[in-house]
Amino acid sequence: MNLKKNHIHLSKSIRRTIFFSLSLTAFVLVIVFSYLQSTSSHKQVVTLQAKEKNLNQQLLKTISDYESLKNQDQYKRNQKLQQEINDIVKTYKDAVGQYESLLKLQDQIPQPDKTINQLENLFATALSQLSARDYTSASATLVSLKDGISKKQAEIAASFTIPANVPVNNTAPGSGYSRQSVQSDVGTFLIDIIAADFNSARVVVDTASGGDCSNNCPVLPLATYAGRSGAFAAVNGPYFCPAAYPSCAGKTNSFDTLLMNKNKVYFNTANNVYSTVPAVIFSGSSARYVGQSLEWGRDTGVDAVIANQPLLVSGGNVVFGGDEEAKRSGAGTRLLSVQQVVLSI
Repeated sequence: MNLKKNHIHLSKSIRRTIFFSLSLTAFVLVIVFSYLQSTSSHKQVVTLQAKEKNLNQQLLKTISDYESLKNQDQYKRNQKLQQEINDIVKTYKDAVGQYESLLKLQDQIPQPDKTINQLENLFATALSQLSARDYTSASATLVSLKDGISKKQAEIAASFTIPANVPVNNTAPGSGYSRQSVQSDVGTFLIDIIAADFNSARVVVDTASGGDCSNNCPVLPLATYAGRSGAFAAVNGPYFCPAAYPSCAGKTNSFDTLLMNKNKVYFNTANNVYSTVPAVIFSGSSARYVGQSLEWGRDTGVDAVIANQPLLVSGGNVVFGGDEEAKRSGAGTRLLSVQQVVLSI
């Protein structure tokens, strides 16, 4: 009986010892696993820090190489060359613009005077400075030239006086020709008006060219258009590119707006499919205006189609208040165009 109890007591002791050993082993394994995990995380952090340090070093080296490149002679030469190109483009455009303004000013003066000679000398000086690559001086000279042209234009405008025998009348004549003085919010203007009844007259568009022309296009005097169409009046057509203008090189005497001449030939159709330039269509005893050329098809059943800009009045309201285009910034006569609008009986 005692032996049995001792055996039972020993078995319990052994079980406790085994359980304790297993618990201790598990605890040790947990500690080892935690240590290994901690060691792995630490290694990952160290690896990331090493990569970050390496990237920072590469970035610093790249910045250093870039700064070194900027200070190299070749880079500086390229930068200087680019600046010279920009100066050439800018001053060339300024020179061309002032030259064309000078040409228009000369057209307003029958005989060259002292001021015109001075302005021509200024332009010659600017060209000399440009040839010497002295862009700063050339730019300053062109500014002086621009100021001189503006001053001369103001003098011409101020010297003009409307003849005393010209009546002041803001109403258009019922028919025929009239010269009258018209008053407006921006001044008083001398104008020539021709009024015609579409029941007894029709509008046609005449052109020197038989079709589209992009360069060296033929031109004719306004009187020739009127004479060969049996017209009693003729009006210059849209803007065109005069041969005398440097900016018109490669497109002299051309125009790019929509037009249908009296031979039912449409001009510049391709580049006016989406055009927003206003147009007028004449047909029989009526005239129709469209705000944009794209609104009109290519109907040849009408008498004439011609587009030009800007649209000044629509529905009795002024719709044009001015823009940056120099050709539309002031009052004056029109240049001879490649095509003409003629009124014939």
